[in-house]
Amino acid sequence: MLSVKRFTFNPLAEHTYVVYDETKSCAIIDPGCLESDEQKKLSDFIQEQGLHVQHLINTHCHIDHIVGNAYIKRTYGVKLAIHPADLELMRLAGAHAPRYGIFGYEPTTPDIFVAAGDFIQVGNHQLKVLHVPGHSPGHIALYCATNQICFVGDVLFKNYVGRTDLPGGDYDVLLKSIHEQLFKLDDQVTLYPGHGANTTIGVEKRNNPFVGARLE
Repeated sequence: MLSVKRFTFNPLAEHTYVVYDETKSCAIIDPGCLESDEQKKLSDFIQEQGLHVQHLINTHCHIDHIVGNAYIKRTYGVKLAIHPADLELMRLAGAHAPRYGIFGYEPTTPDIFVAAGDFIQVGNHQLKVLHVPGHSPGHIALYCATNQICFVGDVLFKNYVGRTDLPGGDYDVLLKSIHEQLFKLDDQVTLYPGHGANTTIGVEKRNNPFVGARLE
């Protein structure tokens, strides 16, 4: 069984996830730890649980989701995985950081490029990479079929969807990703978003006023 620990970090209240199982292997998804106390909180949890950090993954490369990358790479000697279509966003992140109240960003570079259909092994479980562009060109979601959970970054929220007014955003593409990728998952799949409360596929199909009609 995968366990999920959520932290909320930085001025944009971004969710950082630590995903682990009984083997004590773990993945860190979207490290938003900016300040030293946030970094300590994350590292203390990893140490207390006796976890071994296997993977560092960005669902997308907006600044609030990547600001802790350099710290995680340096502390745990782990490789960073992103989708290649978000590489330009990562390169520009430092220039955009101050307008979002983020200062002292330490840039780094990815080590691994992932693509739709790839699997990332976390202990005895697999996270399947889904390419879900629209909020950003290289946005991915990470789906674990055995646990019926999906880490969706900023694509889909409880009763809302991701912004498309940022560089690389496209509303029609976002809706297509939601309908053709996320809404093909079972209704009971729990969604872990980059901000806000958890939800499920079924709840968003029924209640989300922003997802629009099914695209053909």
